[in-house]
Amino acid sequence: MKVVKFGGSSLATGAQLEKVLAIVKSDPARKIIVVSAPGKRYAEDIKVTDLLIECAIKALSGEDATKLVSLVVERYASIARELDLPIEIIDEIRSHLLGLLNSSQENQNQFIDAIKASGEDSHAKLVAQFFLNRGIEAQYINPRDAGLYVTNEAGHAQVLPDSYEHLYSLRARSGILIFPGFFGYTKEGAIATFSRSGSDITGSILAHGVKADLYENFTDVDAVYSVNPNIVENPNEISELTYREMRELSYAGFSVFHDEALIPAFRAGIPVQVKNTNNPSAPGTKIVHHRDKSTGPVVGIASDKGFCSIYVSKYLMNREIGFGRRLLTILEEYEISYEHIPSGIDEVTIILRQDQLHPESEEEILERIKDELCADEVKIEHNLSLIMIVGEGMKQNVGITARAAQALASAGVNIEMINQGSSEVSLMFGVKEANEKKAVKAIYEEFFAPVLI
Repeated sequence: MKVVKFGGSSLATGAQLEKVLAIVKSDPARKIIVVSAPGKRYAEDIKVTDLLIECAIKALSGEDATKLVSLVVERYASIARELDLPIEIIDEIRSHLLGLLNSSQENQNQFIDAIKASGEDSHAKLVAQFFLNRGIEAQYINPRDAGLYVTNEAGHAQVLPDSYEHLYSLRARSGILIFPGFFGYTKEGAIATFSRSGSDITGSILAHGVKADLYENFTDVDAVYSVNPNIVENPNEISELTYREMRELSYAGFSVFHDEALIPAFRAGIPVQVKNTNNPSAPGTKIVHHRDKSTGPVVGIASDKGFCSIYVSKYLMNREIGFGRRLLTILEEYEISYEHIPSGIDEVTIILRQDQLHPESEEEILERIKDELCADEVKIEHNLSLIMIVGEGMKQNVGITARAAQALASAGVNIEMINQGSSEVSLMFGVKEANEKKAVKAIYEEFFAPVLI
């Protein structure tokens, strides 16, 4: 059995849904289909989820959301017209959305979540109707009826462990099961969404729950690339990578998966195949527990911006018991989380996302660190990008750090910070945001450019 997830761009038009139908029909093992809300049809288009969020915000502020409702409903209506679906399905979608907008606003976060989730929910109903109209035995599955229960954290819901036992019963249902992504239900009956890209999370949860043989994730690219194709032209495609490699790359800016999306599948030992809806014959990228490392030490390079570093220096810091705890406690009091902590004998650097800092609190935090910890020096560096070099094979290869550092030096990029995890699966460099693209290109050429003989 396979669980198959289709992204928003794969479901944005009737023509795209025809491709989806052909893909599902081509393999009888494709039993459970997870759908996203309609995505962009072209570059300037607006995703249905974004329209729904705007609807919810207008409703909460007492503004008229009629035009936005019409835009949302028309997106589904245009798909239905392309596919010759009965008008009743659009009437149902409109009625459901209006009912949500007129529901209680007492809990604003729950209100927004319910409206956001209607994008996937409505599309799952439409896709199920489309399959039925084409003579395919299919049924829409409501997440609550299936037992997908989540924590009561609007926008950041986490699956509850007992959900997996409930979801296993889906194996016994006949036909193709069309399941909306992005949300589940709390035990109290409220809708709660996962973080954005949450349909990937739903697919991973379902694959775990039904003990699928494979979780297929269809998107609009042939494979996962070794580097962002917007930075490097025609980068290498990755045929296979491990869960750990994918998680590191996702965290550092890869857009194929949300960095939490694969955890349920990973814990169940289920491989994931990334494929292209527009080119389903392409082999794609397989994500597994273990892979052959003969392809080289580095599998991919990712980068992300918007970081800053707080550098703290104090003589004999290493002998001072509780120094690190007291430093992190100051950040905790301002509800600031950190990303990395590279350190030396007399110094430590805290890497964090700089959008957590505000001008009025930043100076106060620095002063507290200096005064309360009696630090010799405290300084902050803004506008950093983190570049992550990832590969399980780095553990068996000597000189990866030297090669990367030399590549950056040759490109004239100053290294602000270096950090490597104990697992040696990833190596991170901090550079100024202005040098991000130059740095990524230099490292890519070092590890992936063909060797001329």
